[in-house]
Amino acid sequence: MDETQELEVRFAQLKKDLKENNLPDFRENFLEMHIYEQSQFYQTLDENERQLVYAYLSPRELAEMFDVLEEDNENIKDYLGEMRAGYASDMLAQMYTDNAVDLLNTLNKKQMGKYLSLMDAEDAAEIKELLHYEDETAGAIMTTEFVSIVANQTVRSAMYVLKRVAKEAETIYYTYVVDQDNYLVGVISLRDLLVSDDDEMIADILNDRIISVHVGDDQEDVAQTFRDYDFLALPVTDYEDHLLGIVTVDDIIDVIDDEAASDYSGLAGVNVEEVHENPVKAASKRLPWLITLLFLGMATASLINRYEELVSEASILAAFITLITGTAGNAGTQSLAVAVRRLAFNDNKAKSYLQTILSEILTGLVTGFVTGLTILAIVWVWQGNPILGFVIGMAMMCAITVANLAGSLIPMLMDKLGFDPAVASGPFITTLSDLTSVLIYFNIASLFMNYFIG
Repeated sequence: MDETQELEVRFAQLKKDLKENNLPDFRENFLEMHIYEQSQFYQTLDENERQLVYAYLSPRELAEMFDVLEEDNENIKDYLGEMRAGYASDMLAQMYTDNAVDLLNTLNKKQMGKYLSLMDAEDAAEIKELLHYEDETAGAIMTTEFVSIVANQTVRSAMYVLKRVAKEAETIYYTYVVDQDNYLVGVISLRDLLVSDDDEMIADILNDRIISVHVGDDQEDVAQTFRDYDFLALPVTDYEDHLLGIVTVDDIIDVIDDEAASDYSGLAGVNVEEVHENPVKAASKRLPWLITLLFLGMATASLINRYEELVSEASILAAFITLITGTAGNAGTQSLAVAVRRLAFNDNKAKSYLQTILSEILTGLVTGFVTGLTILAIVWVWQGNPILGFVIGMAMMCAITVANLAGSLIPMLMDKLGFDPAVASGPFITTLSDLTSVLIYFNIASLFMNYFIG
């Protein structure tokens, strides 16, 4: 029996325990599972079964499971709404603060206020503090459950503090050292605490070379710092270096997933998170892009119509329109993907702009030359007309080069204007490439018209 089948058997037994009101066995079997497996089981239940779960588990036990539930889960509002308000507020208070904030942000202000008003004042104050930070910043994803000590204490007293607060802290692998005014002055690892002499002073063994992020830093920049330094957690400070909280690697994994989905959505011109939405709502989100691209496509159609006389004189030209526009569009989309990726992972933006432009021009020339040479040979053999082959090949090379340049320049322009570069979507670049490719193609064809007709 594989793991999936074994898990299905356990889920079936848990449901049986629920229906038979077998409280001791249900609690024992449920609580011995990993919290991820608990969350998977919970999501298979109907509302009546979940009501039994609320009766069998304490708010703290349920909070551990809710810590791993994604805040973008489409049923999260229903889960909270079907609980007694007092039970739900207790559960939210028992969750890690950053995770509770994520769940509360899915609710309207009235619902949010209801749960906060039922919480202990201290718990509510911690959550309210994080709710004030701007979305997608270090402050919005940090947690305030961390371990901090002061420099003028011994390792023995630091270990006492660590043991006392470890259960509530989200991670204990790093302990942050502050002064009397809560300025961040250093960091010490759990390993260093364990191997140091009990009477040694923290000030003598701390690492004062601190890598931290500011509370207003963009979450994508925070993720980049994690990637560069391979940390499990990073301290978050205000702009005067007071320690406010920490960001942990599990939150950064979620950020990376969100940013990847956002970038892919931009490149595809559609929200990839709409998989669970009804068709009408999904269509309403896709239509603005499609209508915009429709008008841009009309410009391409009008341009082709302008060269109707040219096409009527050499009808063979019509056979290669989609070939040239399609290839150029593909090249532009490739360039766009590379440019967005390069902008996301390069701190020196000015240097990145220049490198990207030069790189894409050269790449466009090389790929355009090889592609153009290939189509020249094909057309020459197929039509027995080397001049026509030259026209198609030259148009292909120029169209690919221009598409590559557009695919890199447009996301740079978006970045300069303060927008997400991924907003320069693949469909937009493809449609724009159609327009420029047709213009290039027919202008080159008109120059050599007399050489390949008649």
